[in-house]
Amino acid sequence: MPGIKLYLAGLPASHVAVVAGVPVTTVSRTVVDLARTMPFRSGVVVADSALHSGRASKPELGAVIAACERWPGVSRAREVVEFADRRSESPFESIARVAFRDGGLPPPELQVWVGDDAGQIGRVDFLWRRHGTVAEADGALKYADPERARRQLRRDARLREAGFEVVHFTWAELMTAPEQVISSIRAAFRRAALLGSADRGRATG
Repeated sequence: MPGIKLYLAGLPASHVAVVAGVPVTTVSRTVVDLARTMPFRSGVVVADSALHSGRASKPELGAVIAACERWPGVSRAREVVEFADRRSESPFESIARVAFRDGGLPPPELQVWVGDDAGQIGRVDFLWRRHGTVAEADGALKYADPERARRQLRRDARLREAGFEVVHFTWAELMTAPEQVISSIRAAFRRAALLGSADRGRATG
């Protein structure tokens, strides 16, 4: 039928599960099959989601890849699995990590608790510890609540007082101008380098 692609591949018994009485491929096998046949970014979104939800693990994904060693696209699937991170909490964060990689940025730490002498400030989406820079992926509803927006501003001020540079970016910015997001983060690296790290706060997570 038009618009339908048919792929044929072997299916070991260990790659099959039964859900509501219906045989289906396991989550790990499904992730690897999608990673083999989809663009890298899409594969990362799927793999991150499976890892974050606990429905697959890296060893399980690695075992499927080993069983599919000579199949088309397995090299890309292996790259996806190596890059995937269970700490990514949304497709937005997964796509941002791919954009950071494509833009030549070093890998950030994810979901890190950051504090100062007064205690914890909060958990940040992305932290480049060496560069003293925090980046936050701002969802559409983040500032819909005025009080929530005020809390975010206060937190940003406290992060900056602790010596961190803070960069915010939206989904629209990441999708339409990822190079500008990368440039903003690089500019934050440069500012942090000029300020030095003597008075920088601490990352506790």
